[in-house]
Amino acid sequence: MTIGRFLAGIGALVWDPAADKYLLLKRSAEKDFGAGSWECVTGRLDQGEGFEEALHREVQEEIGVAVQPLFILGTTHFYRGAARPENELIGVVYLCTIADPAAVRLGPEHSEYRWLAAGKAEALLSGDIPAEYWLARLIRRAEYARPLLPAGLLEFHRQHGFELNS
Repeated sequence: MTIGRFLAGIGALVWDPAADKYLLLKRSAEKDFGAGSWECVTGRLDQGEGFEEALHREVQEEIGVAVQPLFILGTTHFYRGAARPENELIGVVYLCTIADPAAVRLGPEHSEYRWLAAGKAEALLSGDIPAEYWLARLIRRAEYARPLLPAGLLEFHRQHGFELNS
């Protein structure tokens, strides 16, 4: 198999622990991909940028706040459009919190946002739209994993981050 060139991306599922709700963002109708669908913060890495640096930048750009990553929910591999090399992305998805959920300010990529409990979020998300099906799976994963994580590991991630070369 030929070694290819991948684009890399991040996802940030933002959770409000006080209300036990997740932030869902509706993509703007003007977007070229997934217009009008619900998602979490997502974005591509810029050249020379690490995953965690991109995470902080993308969250700031899309919702106007600083983010605290709690843990890595998983990795993802998908095509943004047709299954062609130029559309192929690999990504890392984080569960994150923000200091003030009321401080969310949408950037131009989104037209609406909602804070929803897991069950209500899953009821909103369509299984027919791949991005929304993926987000529902992500929320289920977060719901399962959160109670299993030791406090010491969460504190380690808070203090040291995730990048091994930082």
